[in-house]
Amino acid sequence: MAVEPTPKRSQEVRSGVLMGMGNPLLDISAEVETSLLEKYGLEANNAILAEEKHQAIYEDLVNGHSVDYIAGGATQNSIRVAQWLLRQPQSTAYIGCIGNDKYGQQLNEKATGDGVDTHYLVDETVATGTCAVLITGKNRSMVANLAAANHYKKEHLEKKENWALVERADTFYIGGFFLTVSPDSMVAVGQHAATAGKTFCMNLSAPFLSQFFLEPMMKVMPFVDILFGNETEMAAFSKAQDFGTEDLKEIGRKISALTKERSSAQRTVVITQGSGATIVACGDDVQEYPVIEIADADIVDTNGAGDAFVGGFLSEYVRGAATSECVRCGHYAANLIIQRSGCTYPETPNFS
Repeated sequence: MAVEPTPKRSQEVRSGVLMGMGNPLLDISAEVETSLLEKYGLEANNAILAEEKHQAIYEDLVNGHSVDYIAGGATQNSIRVAQWLLRQPQSTAYIGCIGNDKYGQQLNEKATGDGVDTHYLVDETVATGTCAVLITGKNRSMVANLAAANHYKKEHLEKKENWALVERADTFYIGGFFLTVSPDSMVAVGQHAATAGKTFCMNLSAPFLSQFFLEPMMKVMPFVDILFGNETEMAAFSKAQDFGTEDLKEIGRKISALTKERSSAQRTVVITQGSGATIVACGDDVQEYPVIEIADADIVDTNGAGDAFVGGFLSEYVRGAATSECVRCGHYAANLIIQRSGCTYPETPNFS
C-alpha cells in the first residue's frame, strides 16, 4: 500500500517519534450505587456532555467513593496505548489544553507516569476537562465536562519548544474531535507533514463531525495519509460527501481517492466494525482482517476499544511494520482493553 512503511520492522524507536494532539480529560471512575445515577438523571449505559446540573458530580465521586484517575480523552488514550506498547519512555508526545488546578496536576502526573512526553497549554481561566465514569455492574455512564480542553490555541503550538515536537516526530495522530477546538493547529501540522514527507493520521471520531464540522474537516483532509473510523462514522462521512453508497469497501476506496496534498503517497483508510473484520483500503486495494474472537462474558468495557486499536496500529507503524502487523497489534490492544475497566492495561504488553 502507498502509505505502507518500510517492511523492515525496528525493535527500537527514537524519542518523540509519534505525536498526538487532542482534548485531554481526566477520567474519574468509580463503582457507584444506582441512587447516584438517579440523583443526576443519568442512564446506566450512556455518554453525555455535562450540563449545569451535573457540575457537582465530580466532587460527589471523589468525596463519596473509591475513585481511579486515568489520563483520558480519545487521542490521549491512543497515545498512551502506543506508548505502553513501544515501552521506551517518551517515544510519544502529546499536546492539549488543561487548567491550572488539582485535576490538571493529576492528569499530567498520570500521562507522564505512563511515559508520555506531555506539553499541555495551561489555561489559568478554565478548569481542567474531566469525565465522570459511573460504573454499575457492566454498565458505564459517562459525563464529560470538556472545559479547558476546548480552549487550545495555535499560538501554543507555535512556541519553539512545542514546534520542536512537531519537527522531531515522524508520525502525527489527531482525533476528529479537535476539529471543534483548533482546526488551524491541525492544518499547520498537516502542512508540515506533507512538506517533510511524514505521516499525518486523523480519526473521524464521531458521526456529528461529518454532519456539522465538514468544512474544517475537509480543510484538513488533503493532508491525511491514514484515516481511521468505525462503520457508523464512515457511513456518516459518505452521506456528507454524497458518495451514494453504504458499502464500506467502496467508501474506503472513495475516501482514499479524495484530493491529497502529498500525491506521491496514496491515502490509507482503516475501518473498524466492532466484532466485524477491519477493512483497510488504499486506492483500489482493499483488504479485510478478522478481529480476535472473544466471548461476551469476557467483555467488561468496550468504550476504549477504538482508541486502543489506533494506539496498537500506530505503535507498529512507527516501527516500520507491514500494514497487516499494524492491524494485528491494533486488534491485540482492543481485545485486551475491552476485558478491563476503562482504557487501562497491565504493566507490560505481551504482543509479539
